[in-house]
Parts: sequence; structure tokens; C-alpha cells
Amino acid sequence: MILKPTDRKSWLAARRQGLGGSDAGAAIGANKYKSNVDLWREKTGITEPEDISDKPAVKFGKEAEKHIRELFKLEHPEFAVDYHEFYMYLNDTYPFIYATLDGELTDENGRRGILEIKTATIQNPSQWGEWFDDDGYPKIPNSYYAQTLHQLAATGWEYVILVAYIRVAYAAEGSRARIFERYVERSEVEADINFLIGQEAAFWQAVKDKKQPPRLLPEI
Repeated sequence: MILKPTDRKSWLAARRQGLGGSDAGAAIGANKYKSNVDLWREKTGITEPEDISDKPAVKFGKEAEKHIRELFKLEHPEFAVDYHEFYMYLNDTYPFIYATLDGELTDENGRRGILEIKTATIQNPSQWGEWFDDDGYPKIPNSYYAQTLHQLAATGWEYVILVAYIRVAYAAEGSRARIFERYVERSEVEADINFLIGQEAAFWQAVKDKKQPPRLLPEI
């Protein structure tokens, strides 16, 4: 199922009626910036979501996204890439699970997938550890992994390609930028998707019942 808001105002109004990809980490306690209780208070209307649109990192990410999407097109002619800024894809069984995508992919075999674009600035070693393992190999932070699972759950599609543009700015690493891609195949994470759907269903029931859930803590 697809909802097609025509502008940001109507899209923001529709967001209140469910959980988007950026909500997934908070809903399961994997977002270090927002707890599941904070999210519950927003979805029940007790508090208003913070407007972060004017923050430098958010503005940078929004502006960079279109360029990264075009670069992906150049580097991957094997994919057809579409983009609809306000489309919302809803899970057929759990319509409160929706996703607005950075890009919609179709491979040469007609398989549908998701393009997810992330930008981040690493300013200390702990942030480095969120994105890279001890050998310097890139990985997906837990909150963003939850988002990829959520998008697969919402769309029913087959894969996610996450493209990350990481600016590194701390003494040990010097000042530089790195870009990498990670591929997530649905068939390999089906159990994780089902787990997330169960957790989000319980969270949304708490929203409907207006019963505050127990606070979940992210890993330390």
C-alpha cells in the first residue's frame, strides 16, 4: 500500500499515524539520542517532536543526499533508481509500519530494493566504533540497522543498499571523508525483520492504549 502526500505538511501529519524508519531504533531502545518513552510521548501527542531541520548536520545531510543518489546512479547503471520525496510505503498487515525512502531500486532481474543514504561526522573514537570495526571495516550502527529492517518490513522488498558518507574530523584520524556501501539481503535477515515487527507492534499497541511502555536502554 502506498500513501502519496503531496507536500511536507501533509507528510508530517501522516507520520503521526504510524512508525517510520527513523523511529525504529527508538522504538526498540537502540537509539542513543531518543528513548522509546520519548518516542511514545511524541506519538501519543504528549510532546511535540523536536524540529531539527535547521541543525547543520541535518541540513548538510539533506543537501548531500541528492548528490549521493546521483553518484550512486553513475556508479551502478545496473539499477534503475527512482525517488519520490513524500511517498509512504505501508506494510499490508501492519499499516502503522511505513517507510519513506531515499531511493527505490530495481535490479536487472526486476527485484525491488531500497537505497538508504546516510551522512555522519565522526568527532571522537567512540563514534568511529559505531561505524567501523577494529580492523577499520565499515559496519552499520545498530539504530540504522533497525531502520533497514523496518524499511524491508514496510515495503516487502528484497534488499537494502546503504550508502554512507562519513566525514572524519578528530586528531587520531586526521580530517578526511570516507564513503562506503553495505548490502542487506532480505532472505538473510528475515528473523530480525520478524523480531522488529513484533517489537514495533507491541510499541504501537502501547501508543493506542496510551499506556507508557517500560524504558528500554541502548547498549553501552
